[in-house]
Amino acid sequence: MTGLIAQAAEIICRSNMTLALTGAGISTESGIPDFRSVGGLWSRYRPEEYATISAFVEDPEKVWMMLREMDEMLSASKPNKAHLGMGELEKLGYLHYIITQNVDSLHQAGGAENVIEYHGHSRSLSCLRCGNRYTAVEKRGEYLPKCRCGEILKPDVVLFGETIPTEALNRSFQMASSAHALMIVGTSAVVSPANTIPINAKQNGAKLIEINTERTHLTDSVTDVFIQGEAGEIIETLVVEVKKTAG
Repeated sequence: MTGLIAQAAEIICRSNMTLALTGAGISTESGIPDFRSVGGLWSRYRPEEYATISAFVEDPEKVWMMLREMDEMLSASKPNKAHLGMGELEKLGYLHYIITQNVDSLHQAGGAENVIEYHGHSRSLSCLRCGNRYTAVEKRGEYLPKCRCGEILKPDVVLFGETIPTEALNRSFQMASSAHALMIVGTSAVVSPANTIPINAKQNGAKLIEINTERTHLTDSVTDVFIQGEAGEIIETLVVEVKKTAG
């Protein structure tokens, strides 16, 4: 692993534009199970019943059964060594943007500022009727958060059936097309359209560093350096190696 981390550090230090694409795997060490894994939300709440925009419009009280559990889990979580390491890489000038499929805001809590949130976030709630917006903190004590107009509020996460925020989509592809290096961390990159980012970056000449606990469809096709293991330990070591390589 030492040699692979040295290779990854060399790529990052030589890159003028380094991105990271992250998924659920980076937050499991913070106590947030992958929604699709055993013990994840989807093992208790069928996505088609609880996680679609049509389900929310039809029966928001039912959907909030799942949302309350999700909020409790996310609000209790803390950034782990992977989030903190990425935040440090950004401050050092070696990581320019993070594209995340997560809604937990742990990258920001870990010190990163340039975060593109593909699936929205849980920091705020919006009214689908009148458009009023509230912070999650000010509504957290309400069993069923409601707008001043009386409508039940929806967290600003992207449910199935909703589109990826246009700005996030456009910026991520713009960045991928000009990246010199892309870190793929804690994601199998199979969910569209985020799954096209590694291909886009590779086609435009980027070197790909993949950090995952298991091999993925990217590993033998587009990945240049594959480091297998838990993201926290690997990224913590990678930050040390980047500092050493940079001199």
